[in-house]
Amino acid sequence: MTSTRQITIFDTTLRDGEQSPGCSMNLSEKLELAQALVDMGVDIIEAGFPIASPGDFEAVSEIALTMHGATICGLARCSDKDIDRAWEALKHAEKSRIHVFLATSAIHREFKLKMTREEIIRRAVDGVRRAVEYCDDVEFSPEDAARTEHDFLCEVVEAAIEAGATTVNIPDTVGYATPDQMGATIKMLSNRVPNIDKAVISVHCHNDLGLAVANSLAAIENGAGQIECTINGIGERAGNCSLEEVVMALKTRADVYNCETNINTPRLVPLSRLLSSITGLQVQRNKAIVGRNAFAHEAGIHQDGMLKERTTYEIMRPEDVGLAKTDLVLGKHSGRAALGDRARELGYHLSGEQLQEVFVEFKKLADKKKDMYDGDIHALIQQEILGEVENTWQLVRFQVRSASGETPCCEITLSKDGEEFTQEVTDGDGPVDAAFWAVEKITGLEITCKNYRVRSATLGRDAIGEVLVEIEHNDKSYRGRGASTDTVESTIHAILDAVNRIVAQRTA
Repeated sequence: MTSTRQITIFDTTLRDGEQSPGCSMNLSEKLELAQALVDMGVDIIEAGFPIASPGDFEAVSEIALTMHGATICGLARCSDKDIDRAWEALKHAEKSRIHVFLATSAIHREFKLKMTREEIIRRAVDGVRRAVEYCDDVEFSPEDAARTEHDFLCEVVEAAIEAGATTVNIPDTVGYATPDQMGATIKMLSNRVPNIDKAVISVHCHNDLGLAVANSLAAIENGAGQIECTINGIGERAGNCSLEEVVMALKTRADVYNCETNINTPRLVPLSRLLSSITGLQVQRNKAIVGRNAFAHEAGIHQDGMLKERTTYEIMRPEDVGLAKTDLVLGKHSGRAALGDRARELGYHLSGEQLQEVFVEFKKLADKKKDMYDGDIHALIQQEILGEVENTWQLVRFQVRSASGETPCCEITLSKDGEEFTQEVTDGDGPVDAAFWAVEKITGLEITCKNYRVRSATLGRDAIGEVLVEIEHNDKSYRGRGASTDTVESTIHAILDAVNRIVAQRTA
């Protein structure tokens, strides 16, 4: 029997994933997510595109400085400025990688780059050589490789490896490939590039046709040793190859792929939910592996089969991906240590000060609720810790009055720099609308609500209501999150979270 092959998992949630509309993250959120990725066993974390913005540079630098156990990667175009900036951000990492890229397809050469084949090869080689001066671990991506002529793709890959690239990534940048095509491309490179044995072949598949995971698996079958993917499959347009799906496909069908990864799979669901809480993008209920319905059985024939033998209708165990049979573990008599242990199990790393902040609110919530669920803990930590923009505006108190046939009234008192401001609003078409108007009048910021969502964090009539809002100010979008057993209070917290992000950006 052939030995099991190790597949490298390259996570780009913090780089490509963050490019999804509405998925931008602040520094504390990126650090929390990076630590969760390390804990889950991701081999390489692409932390950002350092030259893209000061915020990206700061995030990559901080992740490089503080994370241990995974290689930290920064993206750069094949230009000296990009590569120099990437290394400046990565230089303190325990293990670092510079990822350089340059488009190679005919359509990109003609319309975007306006460069000849010879110019592209020269630029690619110069970029790789520049990166190698800083770092032994260099990845090269011929952007839009899936639509690049095979002869030219072979030339570029061979030249990049000769220049020092240790990984060559074959991106399906626009999600155009099919599994047969992607598999054939990887096999072709393995057979035709004479120095291919000196580098790991990687693939980065987009999901425009819903084939990202299938294309990635086809690449593995034909010799690829690294998969680039994201949590929940987030990313530009229709997203990327879903980390949880490709990992569990390799694990569940080891008989087919004979491959393994370093991923600690019981961390998959907690990490999926952490990302959803941070970005506000909830996964569809029937999403493979991490959706709420992924292990639910309603049909009678299925339930009957499950009662007799689980494997009749389940090919994976829920606990293998991090779904417990019950998450009822804490109550009002639980102590701070128990809360800290549960937070760690859910994937959070709280400092002593942060844990104390959460514990204070936990006790308040426990007095309101009979039972505390994992979802309550998630919502509480998100509310108290990961919304760490400076709370310039804070809620002091509020009162709403609403009745059938009557105009709603909302009175809100907010504080800023120790001073309190009160506003009563008697217009709007409901308490939520009135709350928006009141915050707008107090803060003086013109805001437009573009999206408003309420969801239950847990089960039961006393569940926490988590509100996610997206508001627009000066043609820019900002998201906010709030959580409380009172939906109106959750709404006000969410609006203020978004408003404080506006204020933070103004003063940055």
